[in-house]
Amino acid sequence: MSYLHAIILAIIEGITEFLPVSSTGHMILGSSIMGIAHDPFTKLFTVAIQLGAILSVIILYWKKFFQTLDFYFKLVVAFIPAAVFGVLFNDQIDALLENVLVVGITLFIGGVVFLFLDKLFSNENKNDAPPSYPSALKIGLFQVIAMIPGVSRSAATIIGGLTQKLTRKAAAEFSFFLAVPTMFAATAKKGYDYYKEGIAFDSNQVNLLIVGNIVAFIVAMIAIKSFIGFLTKHGFKVFGYYRIAVGLIIIVLYLAGYQLSIV
Repeated sequence: MSYLHAIILAIIEGITEFLPVSSTGHMILGSSIMGIAHDPFTKLFTVAIQLGAILSVIILYWKKFFQTLDFYFKLVVAFIPAAVFGVLFNDQIDALLENVLVVGITLFIGGVVFLFLDKLFSNENKNDAPPSYPSALKIGLFQVIAMIPGVSRSAATIIGGLTQKLTRKAAAEFSFFLAVPTMFAATAKKGYDYYKEGIAFDSNQVNLLIVGNIVAFIVAMIAIKSFIGFLTKHGFKVFGYYRIAVGLIIIVLYLAGYQLSIV
């Protein structure tokens, strides 16, 4: 992996991690087009740079992160379903992650769903307050759906928030907050797995990880701030069309025999 590869993947991560468009699908396209998808370090790199994206949420919303214990308890409640399902069905989830066609199909189906979200929740959601404990748990259950690759963690949790009568802004922000423990746990798990396999880094790879996390951090901050404003003003339909387009591209490339790979 070159520094250019690292910067491109970090930009993709920073843009797509918190948008409801599936970072997995974009990592497949990006790494496959650049010809580095089968490199073991690429797989670790795409996981490790999530730390930069996580830090962007903490920096942007630091005032909301350092508040009452009630806030943290709600995050824990919302995080529990994904943690439990992740432990119980780890092998099944890994099997799905090997299926590129699943990513394309779920991107496409999710895009179709997004075309109708604005009408479904047009007049119902007026609550800008944080979710209650039962609502937090229900949003956490929606996050479990995102274990199917291509669904998008942010898409699932934002929709979960909308079903609990949150406004678009409040649903998106809680999705960002929930990403912190969820992504940190996923990153730690993958890092531990690679550690057990005895993978060691050379100085160049360490530098690539540093550059990747810095770029992912900066881009994610821009993406989050832009997304909130766009979502509040324009809604979900444009993301629906985009997901459909990306899903179709992946499906067509897969059926044409192009060597795509989950990273």
